[in-house]
Amino acid sequence: MTVGILGIQILGILFGLFMIYYVFLHRKRKELTIKEYSFWIFLWILFIILTLFPWLLNPIVQSIGFARTMDFFIVAGFMFLIGSLFYIYLLVRGNQKKIEEIVRKVAFEKK
Repeated sequence: MTVGILGIQILGILFGLFMIYYVFLHRKRKELTIKEYSFWIFLWILFIILTLFPWLLNPIVQSIGFARTMDFFIVAGFMFLIGSLFYIYLLVRGNQKKIEEIVRKVAFEKK
């Protein structure tokens, strides 16, 4: 357990605060519902807490077999990014199919 705040922790805290502000801006523009806003604020506050106190994850990190908490964060981050990328791909693919159907219907109606 380290006492001082490391440079990476400062970066993490600044990133978390920026993301809270970014979520706030989107809520202010009414682009997020109150549930979405609450979810994202909770997530970013949790991120800041885990950045400040990474030793809170030690039981999970050690039970999985990682040597350091940072290793766990890196692997979890890659898993999240890959999962998010696949989900977004499926959304885009579904929208593409819907657009193709609409274009076909419009093309047949104009004949």
